[in-house]
Amino acid sequence: MLLVYLSTFLLVYLFLTEMKLTTPLTDEAVAQLHAGDAVTLSGVIYVARDAAHKRLVEALDRGEKLPFDPQGQVVYYMGPAPAKPGQVIGSAGPTTSGRMDPYTPRLLAEGLKGMIGKGSRTPAVREAMKQYKAVYFAATGGAGALIAKRIKKAETVAYPELGAEAVLRLEVEDLPVVVINDIYGGDLYEEGKAKYRA
Repeated sequence: MLLVYLSTFLLVYLFLTEMKLTTPLTDEAVAQLHAGDAVTLSGVIYVARDAAHKRLVEALDRGEKLPFDPQGQVVYYMGPAPAKPGQVIGSAGPTTSGRMDPYTPRLLAEGLKGMIGKGSRTPAVREAMKQYKAVYFAATGGAGALIAKRIKKAETVAYPELGAEAVLRLEVEDLPVVVINDIYGGDLYEEGKAKYRA
């Protein structure tokens, strides 16, 4: 009974404290976010995983323009499943963010403001988030089919030869995420561990 009560309280708490944001994100919007905040995102976000990140950084090293303007944008580390007939996209759950860590500071320096994935980030990435005023969100692992319902449009914008690793442009509506790392050094994962130890 206590577990049911606590679960209900948590859901009500998240619902009441949910922040609604529209992309692209501004410095002012990012400054309002703190680790643990429940957020829904609407607007355009981009999908890119490690193979795409490698190409994006290589393009920057060559002085080339990126296939999308990263200013204020959010990148979702997602492994999309093929869409069934009549669907925009298949299951759209998050993938492990650590594979993108070697490339992330460079993209943050170019104006990227948000990332969505699962798992912890390296100290270098967390420092870059503070330096460039960006946040890291977590999407719920195992809820890919539900997340897909929040995606209203999906199209490939770069590197189609990479298949599931191609860069996608998504139009989303009320995509639920939680802030893990904020610009103040907050880390929800570390805070959770500390509370558990206490």
